[in-house]
Amino acid sequence: MRKQKRYCILLAAGSGNRMKFTTPKQFLKIAGRTVIEHTLDAIDSHPDVDEIFIVIDSKYRSHLEEVLLRNSYVKVTKVLNGGASRRESSASGIFAVEEDDALILLHDAVRPFLNHKIISDCYESLKHHVSVDVAIPAVDTIIQTEDDRIVDIPSRAALRRGQTPQGFQAKAIREAHQRAMDDPDVKVTDDCGLILRYGLGDVHVVPGEESNIKITYPEDLFLADKIFQIKTVTPDHALTRNPLENKVVAVFGASRGIGESIMDLGQENGADMHGFSRRNGVDIRDFGAVSDALAELHAKTGRIDGIINSAAILRSGTLLSRDIEDIEREIAINYTGSINVVKAALPYLKESRGSIALFTSSSYTRGRALFSIYSSTKAAVVNLVQGIAEELHQNKVRINAINPERTNTPMRRENFGVEPENTLLTAEKVAQATLDTLMAEFSGMVVDVRRDT
Repeated sequence: MRKQKRYCILLAAGSGNRMKFTTPKQFLKIAGRTVIEHTLDAIDSHPDVDEIFIVIDSKYRSHLEEVLLRNSYVKVTKVLNGGASRRESSASGIFAVEEDDALILLHDAVRPFLNHKIISDCYESLKHHVSVDVAIPAVDTIIQTEDDRIVDIPSRAALRRGQTPQGFQAKAIREAHQRAMDDPDVKVTDDCGLILRYGLGDVHVVPGEESNIKITYPEDLFLADKIFQIKTVTPDHALTRNPLENKVVAVFGASRGIGESIMDLGQENGADMHGFSRRNGVDIRDFGAVSDALAELHAKTGRIDGIINSAAILRSGTLLSRDIEDIEREIAINYTGSINVVKAALPYLKESRGSIALFTSSSYTRGRALFSIYSSTKAAVVNLVQGIAEELHQNKVRINAINPERTNTPMRRENFGVEPENTLLTAEKVAQATLDTLMAEFSGMVVDVRRDT
């Protein structure tokens, strides 16, 4: 039986007049890349999306071609000229879909924080509904005005703020746009409105996310940059994980705790695991030792697919009370060690198009008294991951930071003593999340691991 095709039409024909910039907002840069690249990354890497059509203002077609040439988006199959309105641009993409039974998502190119869960939820909903919208609760009071006077204050309970994507069964949305062409009174502002106007079916609503913002005004660029800075995902986002079997994986900090659990779980799943620590003569503070270890591993196996660094130490005390040697040691292991591992790994991972996983901590978002050095090293790891992800994007090397809650490990017990086990993550759960992330397609992300995930 023929597979039901799933399309995503990316609407990128806006001129960005409200930005007051000469370049349309989809081609402005945030977090080192253009807005549309961030959006395409999310869609192209989703396993359920078969093809992507991009609708663009013909004046800026060359801008888009430059984006496509410097990336390897395997699912972009058509670039279509848009119309004078959003409705005409939507129609351009919709009428390019040939199959009546296809499922279509329409998404704004200037919503770069779309995640895999929303895409999956939309396609799942379209199995049972003609149309789907993505929305979040209205948190502000909404007022209706006439001549600068309030005439009504609707109840917030029934109000939602619409986002994209919007999803449709192809036959229904094609008919809606066909009718709209012959309807001089049509004034709806989105495609779900056409379904409702012509009574073509129900519009189901799936939850969106507050971070799924649309970049419209200059202030939104600053907000988006901050969102990228603190953006996290959960292990559930690793939908495009590849099989771990037969992958060659090196683990630094492998002798105990999370690193030891990663070794065990990787071996159980058929990976060729190789562990390094000071116990076998590899101190991550020593770049030469790290480099030699990976060179020997590559000579032995012929490839390295993944690198994990879980090595860390935790010390407490005020800055004034601590010895400078102790401080330097903590920085060297927790931060410089990660730099050493990444730098030594890159030649091999560029060859295999592999992946790196480093470890941060929930304390990276704000420095904590008595743990200021530890907190700042973990913040530095996040910045390292985000910067290196941009540097390596074109090399197809992925790097992410694992951010576990308090975890039941020897290091934790040595510093905090006895704690109720039901309040702590297990090392095994963190290991599973780490290996899932190592095989996932996203990069530059902080992966939150929580007891309830």
